[in-house]
Amino acid sequence: MRDLWRGTWATRIRIASGLVLMLYALLHFINIGLGLFGPAAMDAFQDGRQAITRSYAGTVLIYGALLAHAGLALWRLSLRGTLRMPVWEAVQTILGLLIPLALVSHIVFTRLAHDFHGVNDRYDYLIGLIWGTEDGWLQSILLLIVWVHGCIGLHFWLSGQAWWRRNLPLLTGFATLVPSFALAGFLIEGRRITAELTDAASRDTLRAQWNWPSGEAFGALIGVAGAIWWVVAGTLLMALVVFVARKIAVKRRSVRISYVDGPEINASKGTTLLEMSRSNGVPHTSLCGGRGRCTTCRVIIEEGANLLHPPSSAEDRSLRAVNAPPNARLTCQIRPTDPLTVFRVFQPDGKRGRAHASQGKEQELAVLFLDIRGFTSRTSGQLPYDVVFLLNRFFDAVVPAVTAAGGTVDKYLGDGFLALFETRDAPDSARAALRAVQGIGDRLEAFNATLESEGSPPIAIGIGVHLGDVVIGEIGATGNAPRTLIGDTVNTASRLESKTKELSVQLLISEAVLRAAGYDTSDIELKPLELRGLDHPLPAFALTTSSGLTKALAGFPGNDAPAAAE
Repeated sequence: MRDLWRGTWATRIRIASGLVLMLYALLHFINIGLGLFGPAAMDAFQDGRQAITRSYAGTVLIYGALLAHAGLALWRLSLRGTLRMPVWEAVQTILGLLIPLALVSHIVFTRLAHDFHGVNDRYDYLIGLIWGTEDGWLQSILLLIVWVHGCIGLHFWLSGQAWWRRNLPLLTGFATLVPSFALAGFLIEGRRITAELTDAASRDTLRAQWNWPSGEAFGALIGVAGAIWWVVAGTLLMALVVFVARKIAVKRRSVRISYVDGPEINASKGTTLLEMSRSNGVPHTSLCGGRGRCTTCRVIIEEGANLLHPPSSAEDRSLRAVNAPPNARLTCQIRPTDPLTVFRVFQPDGKRGRAHASQGKEQELAVLFLDIRGFTSRTSGQLPYDVVFLLNRFFDAVVPAVTAAGGTVDKYLGDGFLALFETRDAPDSARAALRAVQGIGDRLEAFNATLESEGSPPIAIGIGVHLGDVVIGEIGATGNAPRTLIGDTVNTASRLESKTKELSVQLLISEAVLRAAGYDTSDIELKPLELRGLDHPLPAFALTTSSGLTKALAGFPGNDAPAAAE
């Protein structure tokens, strides 16, 4: 339910005000439709409805919602960088602009006529006033415009909800029934009132009941309606002027946007990236219409992410909700002022795209393999739940050392795991790996002490650490491809870990890691290891306990890169 209110404060106010107006319109249309059952049903419903809508609180709520909804829509329209938009959004926008223009006469000859001239503005008065005239047709069209505009907004607000999609046929039927019911009631009541107005005596009686306005009062109301209409039209025109003025002001300034698997464009600064795409004919998915309430317009910023403004709280919440990577942004929320290279995560057909560098990016990183020694024999005969419990306790104990050093566990491998240290450069990655090794050693000793106090044997591990080029990317079928890493560096780290068992040591660190971390390895005793897949021996530093790493390296040059003191 909280997802329904995701977005900026302006978006939330638009949603809330739109719901108020939609409910008001629904009750209004039901009221008119009751003309099918006669004037008594219409009057009874209207009395109950107006007891709320014409109270002080109801008046403030309804007219406040109308002003807020229309004002925010015009404000958003004036700040757009382009008028290119999906068909559904264009239809909703055009209908929304027509509503206030067509609504002026209705408000003036009902609410204002009632408040300032004492008119009893019941439905029979309104229908008798407009039936058979051009205004009758205009008000019928207004009914359809209001309802279609509201239904479009409601659908794209709730289309992400499973219950809405599941009941869409039923809801569509209801949406079609409401205006049909209202227009049918208008037709029946219009014919009845027309028949009564053709008789002079009945006409005089009805007009007395309505307190029919005098000619002077009608003139005043027409003048007021005309003045308000021009104010509304002027406001709409002002929004258009602001849009054009901003367009002219930013036209002289442009920014280059490069799309992976797409074109390179020059777009006006000051507009959102989504608007830049649309104004240049670049297809872009955006299910919520660019309101920041979904993440279908998100992109991976491959170049220039550091030059963008930080995400707003609303954008940050949306991205965190889908576990987006740090360089993911919503195109409807960012306004680039510097060149960017971006990858569109979702293609215009709605399918998840495959990224470029973000899903197949080569980096020089440190990789750590860890495995529990003799775990199969240790857990032989134990219940599966007990085995899982022990593994989770072990991981809870040692994995925080990896994350605290800036690393991440890429995958769990039964009784071990693969971790990588994705930092800004190779030296940082190597130093992070060394800090993680020291932390794992310290935490393992503490965990084994706990096991000993419980009467359980300690856990022995093997760790292999290597540094080199790896490819990080999404590997698997489109839409079901986890982010992982591959390369000879990964295989080498795995074989170093396997070699620890043969050498009866707990840790093997390749020379490449130590050199990258800043150590002069000429004074460090390294073992040349023959590893499968390598055509030359790999020098590595062996240690019986990981917890002794910092102390073991303390005497060697490399004080600028201590293993665990950072």
